[in-house]
Amino acid sequence: MKTSPYGDFFEDQLKLAEQGDVAAQFNLGGMYENGEGVPENYKTAVMWYTKAAEQGDVAAQYNLGMMYFNGRGIPKNDNTAVMWYTKAAEQGFAYAQYNLSRMYFNGEGVPKNDKTAFMWITKAAEQGHPEHQYNLGLMYFNGIGVPKNGKATVMWFTKAADQGHVAARANLGLMYIKGNGVSQNDMMGYFWSLMAQASGDEVAKHNLEILRKRMTAEQIAKALELAARHYKNFN
Repeated sequence: MKTSPYGDFFEDQLKLAEQGDVAAQFNLGGMYENGEGVPENYKTAVMWYTKAAEQGDVAAQYNLGMMYFNGRGIPKNDNTAVMWYTKAAEQGFAYAQYNLSRMYFNGEGVPKNDKTAFMWITKAAEQGHPEHQYNLGLMYFNGIGVPKNGKATVMWFTKAADQGHVAARANLGLMYIKGNGVSQNDMMGYFWSLMAQASGDEVAKHNLEILRKRMTAEQIAKALELAARHYKNFN
């Protein structure tokens, strides 16, 4: 007979959860949601997440928002998803802040409000996740919820690109090639396009072909040297 890798963990967590232990309630929600140590059961996951969320557990509030948004174990309800995302976001949970931004941007569960979307994505991006930083850069680039700002776009694309975000690297290359928000610089455009191409970005590959026709061998060599140093430092 195979022994469960969870041993007595489930029974211990169940006892604690029934006594009101918030961490155990959250753990049970995760176990039932993912079928870890117990059969997968979204309804039971929602029940335990709710108990933990009502006690203020930020991760449970976020997960419960996700369950309502995706209609897992409970009928889909964007309004309730927004409510739980907001509770988690106000506690500083970056993923809740990001999802709440998207809800306001798309008008899901709340009236569409680009300024509020911008506010929440800014809070999320300031916590350092590259996807959040890249999306904030896009909002500055497109003027969504904030006036267009090329310099701010470059700043946030750079933060994301330094963490390996492929689209940020490709778009940052274009910003340098076109001199948008930053002084025009083919070498830096080549550098960032090269970094994006290394991750399979086809647009960056096309941009490199264009740059090779107008750059000197010395400029390309400097860009390659920069890429080598950057790869060593950030990858």
